[in-house]
Amino acid sequence: MQAVTAVYESQNVAEEAVRTLHAGGLERDRITLLTPGKNLPADLAEAPVDAAEQPGMGKAIGALVGGAAGLSGGLVVAMIPGVGLVTALGLLGAAILTAAGASVGAVAGGKLENSMTEGLPEDEIFVYEDALRCGRSVVIALAEDAASASTLRTTLEANGAETVDAAREQWWIGLRGAEQEHYLKSGRVFNDDEKFFRLGFEAALHARSRCMEFDQVSAEMSSKLEDLKQQYPGVEVEEPFTHGYQRGREYYQRLCDEKKAA
Repeated sequence: MQAVTAVYESQNVAEEAVRTLHAGGLERDRITLLTPGKNLPADLAEAPVDAAEQPGMGKAIGALVGGAAGLSGGLVVAMIPGVGLVTALGLLGAAILTAAGASVGAVAGGKLENSMTEGLPEDEIFVYEDALRCGRSVVIALAEDAASASTLRTTLEANGAETVDAAREQWWIGLRGAEQEHYLKSGRVFNDDEKFFRLGFEAALHARSRCMEFDQVSAEMSSKLEDLKQQYPGVEVEEPFTHGYQRGREYYQRLCDEKKAA
């Protein structure tokens, strides 16, 4: 499976994109709409969901408990740390919210069915979260292969989509000035090190590791560093990557703290 993601300034336009995908024959369980808050029109909110068609998902969805998480028709409403209340459409939405660290009771990301999480881009979830934090909406569709993904991408772009890569760049542009100023205090040249600093920063935001203690993720960080050293022999990558990784962890913690205080 390949995930095709689009970001929309307007929730209404995102909803129309979902309807277009439905009309084009894409199965409902391969489409999700993520939007801030908890309001969706009836034709989307009441989309049928047959958990029996997804072995194991019925139990997972049934475990969505608590005041800030629940399932109504085809919707999952939950709190994402650092973001707030988010509504996700369908079973794919449940998998994404779980991967994003939403409060979903007994459900853990690793317990969701592989059929739902295969192709889920966990390394992009922080970009989705930033879009939601800014009041935008995100549509994700799962394609069988590269050809299908290209067709879906064309459809979403025709409906006014911004690519997730463009959204990622906007996110970094918003952070770059402050990170550059902070990095200069280390005595190194940010423009020379930015690529590896940013790779470290983004690695710290990966959905699987950002909530863990540093000693729990140090092995993974070291592995990423070794990969980079092999890709860029003779280039100093360790200091900027490590510095960026730490800053990424601080950034995520700050977002969570700010949301709790709000």
